[in-house]
Amino acid sequence: MATVLGANQYGKAENRVVRIVRDTPRHEIRDLNVSTSLRGAFGDAHTTGDQAQVLPTDTQKNTAFAYAKLHGVDSVEDYALAVGSRLIEACPAASAAQVRVEEYAWDRLGDHSFVRRGGSVRTAVVTVGRDETHVLSGVQELVVLNSTDSEFKGFLKDEFTTLPETDDRILATSLVARWRHTGTEVDWNASYDAALSTLLSTFAGTYSRALQETLHAMGCALLDDQPGIAEIRFSAPNKHHFLVDFSGFDVDGLTNNGEVFIAADRPYGLIEAQVTRDDAPPAGDAWLHIPGFV
Repeated sequence: MATVLGANQYGKAENRVVRIVRDTPRHEIRDLNVSTSLRGAFGDAHTTGDQAQVLPTDTQKNTAFAYAKLHGVDSVEDYALAVGSRLIEACPAASAAQVRVEEYAWDRLGDHSFVRRGGSVRTAVVTVGRDETHVLSGVQELVVLNSTDSEFKGFLKDEFTTLPETDDRILATSLVARWRHTGTEVDWNASYDAALSTLLSTFAGTYSRALQETLHAMGCALLDDQPGIAEIRFSAPNKHHFLVDFSGFDVDGLTNNGEVFIAADRPYGLIEAQVTRDDAPPAGDAWLHIPGFV
């Protein structure tokens, strides 16, 4: 039986890079989780153990830290582009370098004091190739909830269906969204802020007959607002809220008119979707090795 080496990549995962800007008494903080990987002509490393073309993962780690100072972190996209360009320059055997960044936000308490902000995490995935570069901006752990204006009815039923139809339910999800830019000359911070505002306002302002419909509306709104975005992809786990049944309680007048719920964390529905411009340029390998997206 003959065997052939398949797709492969290697890198350094989850480098916790914290950059403090101390040029003035009023400090700034950028708190990042950075993962890098290289793909290309690394077959000999797998088949014969020859490491001559391999840029060590430790070097990738050091590059991530050094570029936090040498290049700075004005935005996660700009920083990832710089790190990716450096890695592919340093490793001739690489056909592409992918840099994945998560940014954790801090709120200011004073000139040099901060408190870690809860909630969503800004993300970026940058793939720098020899011939093309792709940038995915995004957000994860964005927990949103509508307490009404959501229904779920008219669905397919069989002998195992027990879910009742409803005209009024809580719609909640912990959203992961990534959107692909058509170029790299972008005001990344302004684009991200505008994208987040569009997604949230559309979620809040859309009457939902299904989470799928809400995601589609959010994607269409973002593409309408920003012509430089080619597509957006969502991964949206339902955060189910079930009405507590008070009928078994021996308490006069105790009713539950859509006011008390139990929040169930599993199992959960998982809705994934993408919305794309009909004239969007090809994605190439922009989404390669990004789990959790259709």
